[in-house]
Amino acid sequence: MPNILQISLCFILCLGGTQVRAQDKALAKLEGRWFDNSLVGSFNHNNAYNEIWGVAVNGREYAIIGSTAGTHFIDVTNPTTVLEETFFVEGAVVGGEIIHRDYHDHNGYLYAVADEGAASTLQIIDISKLPESIELVYDSGEYSVRTHNIFIDTLASRMYMCKNSGTDLDRIAMRILDISNPLEPELIYSMTEIEGIGQVSTVHDAYANDNIAYLNIGTQGFVIMDFNDIDNPVVTSHLGPEDYPQSGYNHSGYATEDQQWYYLADETHGQDIKALDLRTLPDIFVTSTFNAGSDSEFTIPHNLIVNEGYLYVSYYYDGLQIYDLADPAEPKNIFHYPTSSIPHKNRYEGAWGVYPLLPSGLILVSDMQEGLFVISQEEGMLSSAEDIDAQEILTVSPNPSNGLVEVSTSNTEEALITVYSMNGNVVYEATHSESNINLDLRNIAGGMYYLQYKTNNRCQTEQLVLQD
Repeated sequence: MPNILQISLCFILCLGGTQVRAQDKALAKLEGRWFDNSLVGSFNHNNAYNEIWGVAVNGREYAIIGSTAGTHFIDVTNPTTVLEETFFVEGAVVGGEIIHRDYHDHNGYLYAVADEGAASTLQIIDISKLPESIELVYDSGEYSVRTHNIFIDTLASRMYMCKNSGTDLDRIAMRILDISNPLEPELIYSMTEIEGIGQVSTVHDAYANDNIAYLNIGTQGFVIMDFNDIDNPVVTSHLGPEDYPQSGYNHSGYATEDQQWYYLADETHGQDIKALDLRTLPDIFVTSTFNAGSDSEFTIPHNLIVNEGYLYVSYYYDGLQIYDLADPAEPKNIFHYPTSSIPHKNRYEGAWGVYPLLPSGLILVSDMQEGLFVISQEEGMLSSAEDIDAQEILTVSPNPSNGLVEVSTSNTEEALITVYSMNGNVVYEATHSESNINLDLRNIAGGMYYLQYKTNNRCQTEQLVLQD
């Protein structure tokens, strides 16, 4: 059965009735989907799914996605086939109280935490024997009953545990574990205050490279610290919320491989991502702010990762956004993929996490309600030499629709109209030759779809939202 990958890429993509021209961002390719309808949503956000991670082991690639039930391993080596769960590790606490899980791997082990439940634990899973087996080798709340995020400095074998509490339930900003022996992690640092800043209520997230850590400290801003001397860490730079534009809840960020640039996301509705120039530390300069191009006041970024000249962002209601960093001071939005059809609102829904670090180049995205998306990136998807302005514009109305849809165009030659679901399945297909075509799609479940209009010499696609 055709999927969205097989749609011709000669089209003009229209989203929300606004034409995306050749110089604008293009639709990335959906390679595969996985979801489990038996999973329950969280009580607070109705998210069955949370963080995404990826690993490549013994010639195969796996998506690792968290849920209210635990940790799911999905083999994505051949993503266009039916994706199936190959392994599952149940969380120490499961069910609707779970909102957050987080993951990182190091030296053949996957580290997993949760941020809800009075009996949650740090789980360490031996993944070195994939695809034959996995083994839970450590499952203890000694260092983590609740941890919001983790990041492993692989050069130093240190795991940063953000917004953390252990069995003493003493919730503090951050702890660092030495994980050079994965079966016996050792606590080496606890943070309750930062010199020059004072008491720190939270480190929400961290990025660390060779003992240099970039810490997102919520309402207190952003700090860079040197942990080479673990007993005497040094503050390199600090940006308070008054020190940079469009500040909010300083949530997450990621540095380029040379650590000369850092991209910062405030998890505050309507606030842009910031490009930070680090080349003249301790001075930090915000060179630009940028966003997903949404007109909604409730657009909001969540997590982001830099890899090989691109910035990948899970942008809640706006899905996956990919930025070209050829000019690191002015990132250019070049690709996107919408994972959710939920309208923007003053909540947290849609794309949660992104992982673009697999050797194949596949991009993994977790959507809080929709599960796993496996996406590929292609250069020049809309770089046609055709004069796009001269092409006829297809209109689909109303959009959103209750299923009674009118497709209008000045074309009268025979056209094939195909409606694809988000996982690439064909839910409607028929030929038409009128300039005004009335479609009855009321038998199709509500959600987001793609309507493709194709003739012998033109191919055009629009996003279509059907309401129950």
